[in-house]
This record gives sequence, C-alpha cells and structure tokens, in this order.
Amino acid sequence: MTNKTSIKAEPGKQDLFIEREFDAPRELVFRAFTEKDLIVQFLGPKNMKMEIEHYDMRSGGSYRYIHMDEHGNQFAFHGSVHEVSSPLRMIQTFEFEGLPERGHVSMDTSIFEELPGNRTKLTIQSVFRSVSDRDGMIMSGMERGINEGFERLDQMLKSQVSNS
Repeated sequence: MTNKTSIKAEPGKQDLFIEREFDAPRELVFRAFTEKDLIVQFLGPKNMKMEIEHYDMRSGGSYRYIHMDEHGNQFAFHGSVHEVSSPLRMIQTFEFEGLPERGHVSMDTSIFEELPGNRTKLTIQSVFRSVSDRDGMIMSGMERGINEGFERLDQMLKSQVSNS
C-alpha cells in the first residue's frame, strides 16, 4: 500500500496541516523524528545531504541542521523544542535562516496517533506569523521536500520493522 501525504492550507489562514500514515508502530515513527541518527537519513529532499549541528529533542531543547545540495549551496534551519511527550506529541519552532530578516518562525505541533495493524498517523500543524509567511513556505518547494523525505522514511521504517 502506498501512503499519500496530504498538505492542506486554507486561503487566508496562517496555518497548514500535513497528514501522513506510516506502516510502522507509533514508537518507531516517533523515534525517527526525535533521534538525530534516524532523522538525518530521511528529512528533506532526496538530492540534499543533511548535516546536524545539534539536535536536542527534549522539552526545553533546540536544534540546528543544514541541508546541502549537489552544488554546495547550504540551507540552514533551527528551532526551539517546547515539548516532547513520547510517543504522542512534539511541539517546536522552525525557522529557515536564509531569509533577509529573522523572525519568520512557525510553531509546529506533531501528533503521532496509533492505528490498528501497527500503523501510525502523523498530523503536523504549522502556524506561521502571517499568511504571506505560510504561502512563502509552500512556494519554497516544501511539498517536494516533505514527499521525498516521507518516501525515504517509509523505506527506513520498512527495513527496521522487518529487522525486528
């Protein structure tokens, strides 16, 4: 079965919702988002490498990572972790460092829902400072990066499930 990613952004609103189901237990999907040796394997577009400067996914923690394309261009992101409630929920900020001014931050809440058959539904709500910030994120190629990352996550989860 191929799981599809749903990205919903209503006109005139400052938030967007990402929903995706995974064929893996909730605890494993949650670990993929909170452990740096796992997230580095799938987050972002497939043509980019990810380097983690720091990744402290606990309540009160923070993170910073850099994506690099095949031409050496770098795209850095950072944020603060407000809450990590394993394996239910994560709340964190997210900011792309490549904009001319700082402060274009989104607040992201990720909910990991247990489904029958050892499956998981992930729902992410991102709330942006403005509608234009949200629309700018959508136009940046976010959808491609999410879809390609989740496809790689599917492969990683499949190999971990079959090894357990």
